[in-house]
Amino acid sequence: MELTILGCHSATPRQNFHTSSQLLNFKNHLFMIDCGEGSQIRLREEKISFSRIKHIFISHLHGDHFYGLIGLINTFKLLGRKVDLNIYGPLGIKEIILLQMKLSKSRTEFKLIFFELEKKDPEVIFEDDLVKITTIPLRHRVYTNGFLFEDKLKIKKINYQIANSYKIPKTFYEKLKEGRDYKDVKGNVVKNTLLTSNSNNPFSYAYCSDTSFFSKIVDQIKNIDILYHESTFLNEHEFLAIKTLHSTAQQAAKIASLANVDQLILGHFSTRYRNKSRFITEAQKEFKNVILAEQGKKYNF
Repeated sequence: MELTILGCHSATPRQNFHTSSQLLNFKNHLFMIDCGEGSQIRLREEKISFSRIKHIFISHLHGDHFYGLIGLINTFKLLGRKVDLNIYGPLGIKEIILLQMKLSKSRTEFKLIFFELEKKDPEVIFEDDLVKITTIPLRHRVYTNGFLFEDKLKIKKINYQIANSYKIPKTFYEKLKEGRDYKDVKGNVVKNTLLTSNSNNPFSYAYCSDTSFFSKIVDQIKNIDILYHESTFLNEHEFLAIKTLHSTAQQAAKIASLANVDQLILGHFSTRYRNKSRFITEAQKEFKNVILAEQGKKYNF
């Protein structure tokens, strides 16, 4: 899994402070999660192929999470896109996008397929042979969902000593993890069962932004691998977190601790803070294995 942070700041975009958007390269899919203003510029800066994006997930209808969507759709049109685009988001997102297109007399040569969400309980919104995606209902000022991405196939663990003894090239390791047998240039087959063992759990990633401290989500994200959780404020501004239904870094870490996740990524920072190291300091009072989202950075897990 590769996670690319296009933007990880809240509210208003500024130079070098881009609003929420991520790309999750997961099991041959390139999922886009939120699409704040200017996200398509960030896609170009990261040299991302626009044509690979077939699924966009919008957490809620606040501008810093979806104002870039209509512009991206327009660019897809100008580039001659033909492939369908699937958009998952709160009830109302279809009306907003289609009204903007109607008033600007725009149309696309590709289908816009909307999956509008309004349930208050988790629901599976995408599933194929490799991946399952489920909503994580959050608590914010408007209807909001996070998203849980789960690998349906258990990734194999490679026995590197045995793999080395058979001179398996490292370029084949990912296929070994998927359960493939290895065939050398002479046609000799080394069975996958000899080279690997079963992993206990499939890989999982949860995106939780925006939300106040909401312990109800803990059971759904229990023991996942990676949790991205908003941390708009530091403790000194906890009163603002309460007022706006956002979280502090320490509250995000508390969720990670309760859920026993492997890794916490903090994001959705207020631009009032210049010293981001304070987010780590406050979070580690509750949970040690924490890192900060950095726009433009790619994380491989």
